[in-house]
Amino acid sequence: MREVIVTIILAFLSFTPALVSHDLKEWVFLLLVFYVLTPILILKALKIPLQSVGIRKPKSFKSTLILLGAAVVLSFIGLLSPEMKSYYPRYPYHGPLDFILYEALFGIVMLSHELMFRGFMLFPLAKRSNIIAIVAQDIPYTILHVGKPFVEIPYAFIAGIVFAIIDLKEESVIPSFLVHWIGSAFFDFLCIIT
Repeated sequence: MREVIVTIILAFLSFTPALVSHDLKEWVFLLLVFYVLTPILILKALKIPLQSVGIRKPKSFKSTLILLGAAVVLSFIGLLSPEMKSYYPRYPYHGPLDFILYEALFGIVMLSHELMFRGFMLFPLAKRSNIIAIVAQDIPYTILHVGKPFVEIPYAFIAGIVFAIIDLKEESVIPSFLVHWIGSAFFDFLCIIT
């Protein structure tokens, strides 16, 4: 029952940063508070061990490499969408140092998202049912993509499922984090140079 309570609380909590902020640095701060710190406190209060939420080295990096290959292909396909190219990158870059700084901040954004959805929401509930856990974390994750280019909504839905399956298989959120962050940075880079 604790796992269900955690998932319900975190599902509602997951919308808070997006409703409150649009400034990147403020958004990063809110994500750290609502997607990392608060879930850790909730898990501790419910006596759910942090080791059980996928914060560990994956069994292997094979799945990560396969997904990164798919992300590269999908990035080139994404360039065909004028809506995607006009939306990304989300913040203006004024040179290579800006790019590195912003993508590092987006690394924190991606890590926060993966910890929240594929870590704190997925792993505890997966002890009861993998399918229910995958769907439960994927619904709010997909909803958070509403307002971005339309193609991202079905993409986020599918990615959320694939990421969850891979992370459960690897017993780690690191595969989804690496693919999410590197894939995002690569697409931003492609948008800048094309």
